[in-house]
Amino acid sequence: MVQDLGRVYVRTINLLRGRTGTLWDGRFKSSLIDSESYLLHCHRYIEMNPVRAGMVRHPADYPWSSHEHYALGRTNPLISEHPIYRDLGVDQSARRDAFFSLCGTLLGEDLIERIRTAVNANAALGSEPFLARASALAGREVKVARRGRPRRGAATA
Repeated sequence: MVQDLGRVYVRTINLLRGRTGTLWDGRFKSSLIDSESYLLHCHRYIEMNPVRAGMVRHPADYPWSSHEHYALGRTNPLISEHPIYRDLGVDQSARRDAFFSLCGTLLGEDLIERIRTAVNANAALGSEPFLARASALAGREVKVARRGRPRRGAATA
């Protein structure tokens, strides 16, 4: 009964708004990242998602972006700046300029694909030593699993 109610609700909202598909996205996805190497890459990836999707021309145009805070100096009390961001410059102006400059350079397609793959697999993203430490701490493999069947003769856990 609850599922039927949900389906009717979704159809009604879609009809009223002239849209199709689901109202809610799939499961929450996350990825542990090596902040020393990948935090700013992931930050740029997130800031540029609405631009890559064609929703806006500039990341600051997206209303839910933190780009205005980090690159344009419009303070947002909801944002806690990471130490890696604070290390970009000696003062707020230098950090802002450095971040703005970073966002002006495109991420390589290979890096974008690595970030997407890690997030979609709920895997960690980082250097080999970071991944080894994370696996040891988690007590399980945190790398992106290889697709397909294990090779013949491969060790099984």
